[in-house]
Amino acid sequence: MEPLLAVKFGCVVALLLITLVCGLIPAQVKWFQIKAAKGRHRRILSYIGCFAAGVFLGACLMHTAADALTDIQGELSKRLQQAVAGQNLTGTQNNSSKASACGAELDYPFAELVISLGFFLVFLTESLVLHCCHSAPPTHGAPGKDPACSAPSVPSVPHSHGVPAPGNDSTCLPPSIPTVPHSHGVPVPGGPSPGSFRALVLFITLSLHSLFEGLAVGVQQGEAGALQLCLAVLVHKGVIAFSLGLQLVQSGTRPRCRLLYLGIFALMSPSGMAVGIGLSLSGGAAGGLAMALLEGVAAGTFLYITFLEILPHELSSREPPLAKFSFIALGFTVMATIAIWA
Repeated sequence: MEPLLAVKFGCVVALLLITLVCGLIPAQVKWFQIKAAKGRHRRILSYIGCFAAGVFLGACLMHTAADALTDIQGELSKRLQQAVAGQNLTGTQNNSSKASACGAELDYPFAELVISLGFFLVFLTESLVLHCCHSAPPTHGAPGKDPACSAPSVPSVPHSHGVPAPGNDSTCLPPSIPTVPHSHGVPVPGGPSPGSFRALVLFITLSLHSLFEGLAVGVQQGEAGALQLCLAVLVHKGVIAFSLGLQLVQSGTRPRCRLLYLGIFALMSPSGMAVGIGLSLSGGAAGGLAMALLEGVAAGTFLYITFLEILPHELSSREPPLAKFSFIALGFTVMATIAIWA
């Protein structure tokens, strides 16, 4: 076997194992179940959740969105250059006017538009799910009747960071106590949990991003470049897998679904690497406009989940604001550092 192929296959195995181990630790260890935590245990879990939120923020801005912007702009530039080159037979003057028109057309922020469409796509999907489930609309801190107060059998809010101490969960909150910012996470009896829906969207988004990461490693032509990128992706996937497992636990996803999500997520990067290896051996071109657009839509969904679900949930906890900021900034710094190599 060639040394380059040996490096890539070794990376496939390492990616699979590290992702599974890091994802299963918070998903299977009961110590990470925040609903049963009290005192110092609860405070530590809240800080870990803030760190995970910072990781997702860094992955969103420094990796997913940045990669989507670069790939979409690159593919559009390539297509426009090919269109200009195809007009060579029409004359030099006409070709010059075509080039200026293409340059002006490229000035439009197409990549940002694709990412925005991904944002509104998941926004619309979640709104439809909430409407069909007859769930309470998002109040974002506005006072109103809590659905959990009218029916004791209804489960409590999945994200329980900002919920008062046990003993008051069967009675309505006084008007002076602010409600949880995202109260639309209250599940309806007999209906799916919106928190679980957001966990599913987060899983799909991260899986697509992992597929593209694996593809980037698989198409490397040099041993040093493949090894360097592989090590960066290993660290990146380990941190992301741990954060994903923690989010699946906090969103109330069923244990069987958690195992299924993490298993599929662990297979995405190796699958992308396998496709990349096949493309590099066959001499084919990796990527393309369709994959760049898909990555842009995934980046938009990641933006929605990060800024409208994960960060508000962690910031609604009762821990000191500066402490929450420090752990979120620490998670972001880790991903920003990894971005130097990955």
